[in-house]
Amino acid sequence: MPDHTSERLASYADVLAGELPDTWTSAHLPSDAKDDLGELAERIWDLDLVADHLAEHPLTEAAVLSRPDGAQFAVLDRHDSRNGFLIAALAPHALPDEAFRAVPEPNGIALGDDPFLGAEQIAGDLLARYDRALAQARHNALAGVRSSEPDRVVLTWQLDGSIATVPADDRAGAVLTAHGFVQDPPSGLYRLSGDDTRVQARALRAVGPRLDALGIRTALQHPAGRSAPTAASTSPPPVPAGSRSQAVRSR
Repeated sequence: MPDHTSERLASYADVLAGELPDTWTSAHLPSDAKDDLGELAERIWDLDLVADHLAEHPLTEAAVLSRPDGAQFAVLDRHDSRNGFLIAALAPHALPDEAFRAVPEPNGIALGDDPFLGAEQIAGDLLARYDRALAQARHNALAGVRSSEPDRVVLTWQLDGSIATVPADDRAGAVLTAHGFVQDPPSGLYRLSGDDTRVQARALRAVGPRLDALGIRTALQHPAGRSAPTAASTSPPPVPAGSRSQAVRSR
């Protein structure tokens, strides 16, 4: 039997994507996409209406609207008698936690069951707040990262345990992506999560020789002006064994 609630959510999101300014695409996450839904819930950039809703109704399905520059919204069912939806901004997963500090949350809004009116609501309010918050977070993320050069990639430890860099060209970017770095296209920042320190250390040990083969040296820098090693294939400083819990972003 078809799930009419899921069909209604997916159809609503499809119309929204077509009505918003610029180019947006829509993708539906059904109830069996548990890992994707869990990751999505972690990225919802809201401390008000949508956060309160999720505290009572854990995420069991959603639609994701995406713009080519990395901006994304999540569309959720309201679970009430109004037959409407909620829409929330999603934080870019490629930015370190400290990039979001002092950035006002672009809290989500409630939408009625008319997607054309919903698109007008988003364009007239949430979209502008989201774009401002994105620009500020991306600026913050770059503030503590030293620029790389064509023959040298500078890797900077972040306060949340991740490592960030802005490579000078696509050759280095391809190597970083192949070893677990996630790119934020508009800012050019690549980030390697510190959630699992063993995985992080293996990735760093692999990146050095791969870049060295391209004639690109690596340097590891600590934040807050501390000196960093500069050897071509520097191993990372010792880290505790096991996994590090992900720091909670103060959005």
